[in-house]
Amino acid sequence: MSFVRSVLHMLWMVLTVIPWATVLIITSIFVRGDRLWAVAAGWLRCAIWGAKVILGIQVRVTGMEHLPVGKNSGAILLVKHQSTLETFLLPALMPHPLAYVFKKELLYVPFFGWSMARLDMIHIDRSLRARAFAKVVSQGKELLARGVWVIMFPEGTRIPRGQRGEYKSGGTRLAIQTGVPVYPIAVSSAKCWPRKAFVKHPGIVDVSIGPAISPEGRRPEEMIKEVEAWIEAEMHRLDPEAYALESHAPATGATSSP
Repeated sequence: MSFVRSVLHMLWMVLTVIPWATVLIITSIFVRGDRLWAVAAGWLRCAIWGAKVILGIQVRVTGMEHLPVGKNSGAILLVKHQSTLETFLLPALMPHPLAYVFKKELLYVPFFGWSMARLDMIHIDRSLRARAFAKVVSQGKELLARGVWVIMFPEGTRIPRGQRGEYKSGGTRLAIQTGVPVYPIAVSSAKCWPRKAFVKHPGIVDVSIGPAISPEGRRPEEMIKEVEAWIEAEMHRLDPEAYALESHAPATGATSSP
């Protein structure tokens, strides 16, 4: 049954993303900023609705009270990355537009990537590390000043359930450069939507948002260790089954990010 549901969900994603992306690309000729983001967020909510109705995936969110309030309040979201689900889910949940920091190769994905190219996102060439981080800082400052929140996956890639990748300090370095706090977020998405798996399963995905971590007087390496400690402890709490036989070695396949 899970296989049939997964096939139907894939069809749902394909059939909705093509017309929605076409509308977004055409709309981007006339409007940008928050209004264009609203178009993109509409499809992401549609994708999450499909996951709920077709796949039977429910989402349970805690910690929203930790997020800042106010139109121009800044936030850098550092998120546990286990599957594609959180890339769709976080923009659908957050009260502000989000700017992902992502590898430029995603821009070539038909329709989905073309749409991302029209949004206020930060796409980088990971092979040019110093130049890539300079771009993250310059664009990040501009977007944060406009009330757009920056979202990053500090492990750099999707990590198998029950494992941890190497946490990179790009997000905390951005926080120190901009004076904007970071918010650690744990997501147990792999319980239902495993990494690189076609077949998804019904169940509950927990999203837990941690308190702000201020960059004032901090070093990026120190901050990212605090982020890692909070996220990984919360992952143990949210998904204890996955960590029963936990390996302490970093997950294989982790890639570097700025």
